[in-house]
Amino acid sequence: MTTFQHNLEKYAALVAKTGINVQPGDTVVLQIAVTQAEFARDMTAACYDLGAAEVIIKWQDDDIDRINMQHKAEDRLVNVPDFQKQEYDYWLANNAKRISVMSSNPDNLKGLDGDRVAAVQKANGQAMLKVRQATQANKNSWIVIAAASPAWAKKVFPDMDEQAATDKLWTEIFKTTRVDKEDPILAWEQHGKKLQAKAAELNAAQYKALHYTAPGTDLTIGLPENHIWMGGPSRSSDGRSFVANMPTEEVFSAADANNIDGYISSTKPLSYAGNTLNNMQFTFENGKVVKATAEEGNDVLQKLLQTDAGVKSLGEVALVPDPSPISQSKITFYNTLFDENASNHLALGSAYAFSIEGGTDMSEEELKAAGLNRSQAHVDFMVGSGQMNIDGLTHDGQIVPIFRNGDWAD
Repeated sequence: MTTFQHNLEKYAALVAKTGINVQPGDTVVLQIAVTQAEFARDMTAACYDLGAAEVIIKWQDDDIDRINMQHKAEDRLVNVPDFQKQEYDYWLANNAKRISVMSSNPDNLKGLDGDRVAAVQKANGQAMLKVRQATQANKNSWIVIAAASPAWAKKVFPDMDEQAATDKLWTEIFKTTRVDKEDPILAWEQHGKKLQAKAAELNAAQYKALHYTAPGTDLTIGLPENHIWMGGPSRSSDGRSFVANMPTEEVFSAADANNIDGYISSTKPLSYAGNTLNNMQFTFENGKVVKATAEEGNDVLQKLLQTDAGVKSLGEVALVPDPSPISQSKITFYNTLFDENASNHLALGSAYAFSIEGGTDMSEEELKAAGLNRSQAHVDFMVGSGQMNIDGLTHDGQIVPIFRNGDWAD
């Protein structure tokens, strides 16, 4: 067995055990590209080793996705068939634990008809709405991870040949997910405790709002009453500990979707819907985006903002110190899973129900009334830098430093 194969097996075991925490009798859904078949086999075996009842594989292929986007009949493109919706219902009925493996070319759909791309995003979002709502309420354990592909690797390391770039990207994935440690599971336990401690500090403070300042940024984001900051392991409705993202360096909560004012600029590219969006700026008034621009991918951004009413507000606020390992690597990954863990970030669209006390038991209407944004979309974008300051605004008018020059103020 090569070192790479050994690391791949360690990665699969980590994701099955610490990631989604597979228990006997579980249904597991693995969403993965056909080019990652070896990893899919390792992951399937790791889940069965822990007692899974079934592992359902949902294959994806960049080239077929692009061909479909170019040629599929319009009515079939934007209508998700009933059998597919019934499969999503099966996942929900069987409390499926989901593993999503990201490896696509960030520019896979670049240059294609933006209206068709947006229509597919909207249709798929509507079809999976119940699954997304269950995910965002932590009804079941779930995780998003990554696997290196040649096309993605060449985007990240354009000066290397394809094989060298792919090998380098795998090395970075193993490093940031702590697979390169002798005991990755123990390493994640220790890392999770650090993030939970920082979340506990913010929960005790219960700030009324956060005020962000940096070049191109002066934004105040309200926080809902009884909001909850989270970091590291989450807990599903059945009390199971799991880690929703590997890697993760963030502590996050929900915004008060009715109280967001000012402007903010992105600091890293965003890969969305097979396109790269760069140098975005958003202006908010009374919780809504009133102006948005992007130097690259502006057409895609404008179509994203037409998805539904909720996508024009913020669902998530996340704090990541600039000295985090991913940030210090100075690598732009063109993949939100990594880039959001190098930078403070925000998310347009839906908030996580667990970001407020009692939220997982609230209806959609109750969540909205509490200030948690509702949308079929959830799109993170990166705003942090070594020049960013963030203040916590208390209910009695105090201003408390949280971030100074991109790092925790304490």
